[in-house]
Amino acid sequence: MKKLSARRRHPLAAVVVLLLALAATGGLYAAFAPAGTAKADETAQSLAIEEGKKLYSVGCASCHGTGGQGTTDGPSLVGVGSAAVDFQVGTGRMPAQQPGAQVPRKKVIYTQAEIDQLAAYVASLGAGPITPTEGQYSPDGADAAKGGELFRTNCAQCHNFTGEGGALTHGKYAPSLEGVSPKHLYEAMQTGPQNMPSFPDTTMPEKEKKDIIAYVQAVNSEKADNPGGLKLGGLGPVSEGLFAWIFGLGALIAVAIWVAAHTAKAKKS
Repeated sequence: MKKLSARRRHPLAAVVVLLLALAATGGLYAAFAPAGTAKADETAQSLAIEEGKKLYSVGCASCHGTGGQGTTDGPSLVGVGSAAVDFQVGTGRMPAQQPGAQVPRKKVIYTQAEIDQLAAYVASLGAGPITPTEGQYSPDGADAAKGGELFRTNCAQCHNFTGEGGALTHGKYAPSLEGVSPKHLYEAMQTGPQNMPSFPDTTMPEKEKKDIIAYVQAVNSEKADNPGGLKLGGLGPVSEGLFAWIFGLGALIAVAIWVAAHTAKAKKS
């Protein structure tokens, strides 16, 4: 009987086997690794919500209700989103010390980690604006000049031309924007806290918000130029004209009275 000759392997066979092995390994990784990562993220989010609920029960439920449904002392938090929580709690406005026409900015009592947990819990109550990332609110590369135009059109009526703030009606006021972080400026535009209207991305795109943030930071920085000298609160030409009229004209009248009095006295003598 003739011996069967062994089949010779093709030179590329080893390469094909190696590629198949790598593909199989990659397929297994693609199949299992993302699921594991997603599960870990889901677990972390669940823990954040659970911890946030505990913080909420202690510091917020008395005004906003045990489930965020709102009470006579506080509005509903369903659908306000994590951005509103990050702004209100991150600027110290919440928890509020007492009810009033305006809740002022004050010292923050929660850490950022606790604020994130509170935000996660409130966000779980209903979809709303999400806390922005640094890439969204960073003013790097933004157009401050364009931001000035947008600010004067949409914001100056309440916050004045350079964000110095101003009085509104019934004890309300627009707060000063000096020292407010870019993140909180962005969130304020997102959510419209208290008396402020909201400017979602459909109304004011992300780029325009960044331009406004760049402008506010430019005019409120220590390096900002003020060619007009004393800025008188940054309230604009009306306040400066009123100041000149009252004090300038008043000084002239006082000088005229003094001159007249001394002239009359000199004539008598």
